[in-house]
Amino acid sequence: MVNLMTEGSKIAIVIGTKAELIKCMPIMLELQKQKKDYWFVHTGQHSLGKACEDFGIKKPDFILSKEPNRSTKFWSKINRISFLWFLMMNLKIRRLLKKIKPGYVIYHGDTMSTAAAAIASSSFLSPGKNWKSVHLEAGLRSGSSFEPFPEEISRKISDRFSDILLAVSDLSENNLRKGNYKGRIIKIGNTVVDSSLIAYKKARKKKRKKMKKYALINIHRHENLNSKKRMGKIVEILKSIKIQAIWPIHANTANFIEKYGLTGEVKNMTNIKRMSLTDYGDFIYLLANCKYLVTDGGSIQEESLVFKKPCIILRKKTERQEGLSTGINFLTGLNIRKTKEIINQIENNKIKVKNFQNPYGKPGLSKKITELLK
Repeated sequence: MVNLMTEGSKIAIVIGTKAELIKCMPIMLELQKQKKDYWFVHTGQHSLGKACEDFGIKKPDFILSKEPNRSTKFWSKINRISFLWFLMMNLKIRRLLKKIKPGYVIYHGDTMSTAAAAIASSSFLSPGKNWKSVHLEAGLRSGSSFEPFPEEISRKISDRFSDILLAVSDLSENNLRKGNYKGRIIKIGNTVVDSSLIAYKKARKKKRKKMKKYALINIHRHENLNSKKRMGKIVEILKSIKIQAIWPIHANTANFIEKYGLTGEVKNMTNIKRMSLTDYGDFIYLLANCKYLVTDGGSIQEESLVFKKPCIILRKKTERQEGLSTGINFLTGLNIRKTKEIINQIENNKIKVKNFQNPYGKPGLSKKITELLK
């Protein structure tokens, strides 16, 4: 195992969103298990208090902006307010790192908080720094700057400014090497494997009624929400679901469905049970026990591979291209006819889940990462 950190160095983990917390959670739990102290730096992009409590993670040591009352500050929108917040966050993170002087700064994924942490911890804003900056989940690419936006740009920024790039797969490692990034590239796998299994293990302890076969729906990407045409296509696709379905619906999604006059059509789909968003553990339990998934999300594509569930992706492009070769992830391009046919084949058991090796690795990645950073 390669040693990247001198003995006694302390890690700063910068997190802004719930998705980042979910995927950093196994590393934080592993550090706590080993009684290794770390700094938890929260940018305030999402409200994380309940999630920390659910996961058994210590509260943030530093909160750099006021947490929102609702789930997120920006709904992934890029506007004047979010841009000013992003610039302010660069300066706040830089100032904090100079004060606490960590050995390593870790940030995850592709959000505004991720890009801010990458820039602030780099030599560009912190010349003469003594720490190394680490991008967790590096190298994912959709090949389109606007699918998804702004995440694809955030990923490139974060990879460009990082000292160490922890790639999630062979494909992501190749993306980084082709991009001539200066940081040290190490293929490590994706911590979502650990996150989802930890959450599922906890969720199974709750007493639940056994459910018949069902589909699980998850729609929230703003590339879809901002287009009446796309949302109309998605509603038309959902009508083809014949079995029972569960749809934990985002407030933003519900708002756009109402805005586009689609509420009546959604309510007429009586086999689809709409419900409030659940916590991560309950959602993973639903995912692990469903027949198939219909989603436009990102991480859910990875989680579908952990539990070997067919996943219909309502997008034009995906940065999780590794899953497409497994035979259970289907990128539809929002083609209604094609998507309806896939749903029909899954529901009639014409698509079999074959044995495959998860491209994102095996359980235990988080321990591997903490060993790497000793």
